[in-house]
This record gives sequence, structure tokens and C-alpha cells, in this order.
Amino acid sequence: MTPFEIERLDFSQEAVKVWAPLDRRNTNWPVVYVLDNARAERPLVRGGRLDDVYVGESRNAAARMHQHFASAEKQHLSTIRVIVDATFNKSVCLDLESYLIRMLAGDGSYRVLNRNDGITEADYYDRALYQENFREVFEQLRSDGVFTRSIPEIENSDLFKLSPFKALAQDQAIAVEGILEGLFADLEAGTASTIVVQGEPGTGKTVVAIYLLKLLVDIANKIPAEDLDGDSLFSEFFVEGYRELLTGISIGFVVPQQSLRESIKKVFRKTPGLNPAMVMTAFEVGFAEDNFDLLIVDESHRLNQRANQPSGVQNKNFSVITQKLFGTDDTSKTQLDWITAKSTHQIFLLDEAQSVRPADLPPEVLGKLVRVAKATRRHHPLLSQMRVQAGADYVGYIRRLLGTASLGDRPLTPETFNGYDFRIFDDIATMRAQIRRKDAEAGLSRLLAGFAWPWTTKTDTTAYDIEIDGTRLRWNSTQTDWIASSKSLDEVGSIHTVQGYDLNYAGVIIGPDLRYDPVKRRLFVKRESYFDKKGKENNRVLGKTYDDDDLLRFVSNIYAVLLTRGIRGTYVYVCDPALRAYLHEYIAEAVAP
Repeated sequence: MTPFEIERLDFSQEAVKVWAPLDRRNTNWPVVYVLDNARAERPLVRGGRLDDVYVGESRNAAARMHQHFASAEKQHLSTIRVIVDATFNKSVCLDLESYLIRMLAGDGSYRVLNRNDGITEADYYDRALYQENFREVFEQLRSDGVFTRSIPEIENSDLFKLSPFKALAQDQAIAVEGILEGLFADLEAGTASTIVVQGEPGTGKTVVAIYLLKLLVDIANKIPAEDLDGDSLFSEFFVEGYRELLTGISIGFVVPQQSLRESIKKVFRKTPGLNPAMVMTAFEVGFAEDNFDLLIVDESHRLNQRANQPSGVQNKNFSVITQKLFGTDDTSKTQLDWITAKSTHQIFLLDEAQSVRPADLPPEVLGKLVRVAKATRRHHPLLSQMRVQAGADYVGYIRRLLGTASLGDRPLTPETFNGYDFRIFDDIATMRAQIRRKDAEAGLSRLLAGFAWPWTTKTDTTAYDIEIDGTRLRWNSTQTDWIASSKSLDEVGSIHTVQGYDLNYAGVIIGPDLRYDPVKRRLFVKRESYFDKKGKENNRVLGKTYDDDDLLRFVSNIYAVLLTRGIRGTYVYVCDPALRAYLHEYIAEAVAP
């Protein structure tokens, strides 16, 4: 492939005027360009002032620069870098533009000034070959000081994975377009609305939520005279009429899980138009002084019904909020009811099979939510597997392996997944060593486990929590951003630190809480081996008791979540000998490295 060139010039009308006539490609050829105000000496310590950057593509770069000179938000930029290649066409440039935007957002040193009007993962001739070239473009830009981190460092970061600057898969794009059409119709009609986005693990529910929030903010903040790129996916929503419907709109983003919530706040701090204050708990929504026009709720299945909360303060607050919103302490009200009472429009992203505690919304509530959304044509399914490289069949296979129906009722056939490293280990030390090797090779490889051991290190940090055949391990030492923490490779993550996150390789320890009866040919739960008190306690407020079948559903859901975190591979070690023998029939056996 013809080598590319990167031409650098000052971000000024004089510099462009001199540059434009030097080559016909400056005025009549598809190119990609980067505008920034990066300092000559970038700080080695992160956390200082962010540089601003904008990435674009154009067939007439010189003319496009003059449009940028007229933009108030870009007056402070100082440098233009134009990427020129004799083989570039429009599709290549759109793809490279998207790639550089994603990488710059994930780098962590920039505020990316681009609008989120969207492109999809469109295929084109020789795309794989061009994308190899993209990495060379990245490395040259990095050597010029544009990037501060390597490609693996960026791609393994939460900033990259949770960035709103994504090239959407087709079904994600269809969902976003459908959501916008329905929401704008309801805004124009002045009617309330409830929208549901439903998808299995790895279908990109959180990505869609963050993408959509950024897109709505960009539409609301669009300058009327601003130029539009008609090739962008959602350009139709940046025309007259839509911005006016969003004028003054108040939006909140509800994230029930603490770890994921903090990671998303980090992304919002570095994204123009987004603010970490938008990211809230259901309790913060309940106590908010004003109502919201729109609330987007990620991991909606983790919203709570009335139950014993983790603290006495939260128990009191549950009652206070319910009385405040409904006039009485109606124990049938859930956090879902809070959300609908505090907002005119709601978007719920959910997967019923990822409920992992009795306090989570019950299946009948989630089922009704889905049915109503379908009846009102406000239901949007996500089907494409965006995480696990084994494809969508893998998630279904895992859920069948962990199903509560007897094998006689629902027979299983062993399956393999080409290109995906899915293996069962008979030795925990070997699996741990393999996870460490994979982390050295690819990064982001961690051990995970069900809550089948007491959390001794909460009160004694010198102790160990898990001991299996002489291998001693500790639970995660932090609940916030554990995967990226310095100790995480030496620890074991619980469900509450990894739900909603990606790993390259996951080593999952199935503890003695989940077992297998070879006579009845079905899974069962060992209640005394399950140590999450909130995961098995009865609901005295609502008079609900949870038997072993109920507990089996939660424990099976937990392991299904853990077994669907790995992008490139999943390793399994099983404590119960009978369950290990059963899973050996369906998971390839690990061989000695």
C-alpha cells in the first residue's frame, strides 16, 4: 500500500493560504486531519489541564479549514496535521477519522471537540489492509507527541471502552435512530414516554446509553449556522426543529452499580457537553429538588425493590423518598417507580437474566416493563455480540450450561467457538498462572469468583479469603474501578466489581456454592457456601422468602455474568467435583502450556 504522509502546519489562515496551492490533494482529495492545541512539552503526570483536539475528514481540506477558523470553539487551536494517502477514498477517511477520535478519547489527555453525529462499522474494499495502516498512522502521530499512550494501553482503558465516540454496530445504530425518532415524537406531542433497550451481556447496552446521551447533548447545543456533514449517520437530527425540542432539557444518567458509576464519571469529566454530575444513583434522583425531562437508566435490572438495604441510612432514605413522591410509605413502590415519578421520559437498558440479588427488581416487574414498551413500539433489542469474540451463540451456550431445567428436559450438545479460548482447568494454580501470562501478553486479564468464601480481608488485610489446594487468594481490595487498580492482578474480583465491564481474559472460579447432582442431573445451590448476606436474605418488608430454587437463579445469573466478561477467552475452575465432571463434557480441557 502506498505510504501515507502527515503534513503539519500552523492553524492559521496565512499558513493554509500558502499550503493550499502546493498540491492538488490539498483542495481536491479525501484526507483526514487533526487539529489540536497540544503544548510542546506535555506533562508526564496525568491529571493536569487537558488539551483540546478535533478530528475531521474532507475532500477539500483547505476550504474546510476556513470553516474551522470561523468556529468560536476552535479559535484557541494551534496545529493542523493532515494525513494524505494516494489510495484514500471517502470510506477509508470516515473509518480513519472514527478510529483516531476513539483513540484520542481513550488516551485521557484530551477533550475531544467532535460532535457525536455517528458512523457505523461500515465495511469497504480492503478494509483490513487499511486498518493495518491506521496503526502506523497512530504510531507516527504518537512519535509527534499527539498520543501519550500506546495502543494496548488505550484499548484496555475504561476511557476507551466507555467513550461516547464509538462506531456503532448496525443494530445499535438502528436502536439509537429508533429511540431518537420515538423520543422526538413524544417531545413534540408533549406526551410522556418509556423506552426499553434490551440485550444480553456484551451487546453494548452501556455504550448505547452513553452514546445516546452525548448525541442528545450535541443536538441540543448545535449552533444554528454550523455546517453539517450530510454523510454522518444522524445528521438528519441536527437540522432545524430538533434542537428546539431539546432546549433547556434536563437529563440524568442513573447507574446503580458503584464501580461502573465512578468509571463513567471519569469519562464524562473529559467529554465536552457531559458532566459527572449527570451520573447519579436512584437515591440521588429521588432526593433531587427538581424533576427531569429525561432519565436514562443503565443496568436497570439492578434497580431495587423495597428490601433491607446495605445500610440503615439507605433503609431510612428508601422510606423518605417513597413518602415524598407518593404521599405515603407504600412498600410496593420500587426505584423504578421513583424514576418514572421524577421524569417525563425514561430510557431503561436491561437484561433480566443479570439480576443477581433478591433486592433487584423482580422478573415480573421487568417483564411488564418490556411488554408495555413493545406494545407502545418503544422497545429496541440489541443482538450483535460486541464483547465476546466467540459470537452471540456463546452467551446462549453459557446460559444453557447454567440453566435450572434438568438436562432431560433441555438436552445440551457440546459446542466449540473458533478463535475463542474457552477452557476448563483442573488445577487452580495452573489457571492463575495462565491468567498472569495472558495479562503480560494482552493486558486486562483477571481472576473472578462467585461469593463462595467469607470476605475476611475486610477486617484483616493480612489474611487470605480463598484457599484452594494450597493456592491462597484475596478478594478485591477496592469496590471502585477494581479492574484498573494496581492490585487487581493479584486479587479476585466479585460480581459487584465486574458487571458491566470487559476483560481480555477472565479466569472464573466457580465456588462450592454451585453444585451438580449427577443422579437428578441438575444444578443446585449449597446455601451455607454462599456468603453474600444480601444475596440470600428474605425480604421481611414485603414478606417474601427465597428458597433454594430462587437462590439458584441468582447464583446461576452471577456465574453467567462472570463467564461472559472475557473478550478473547474464558478459563474455568470448578470446586465441586461433580459439577467439574459435568462441565468437562461441554468445555474443552486445558492442556499444559
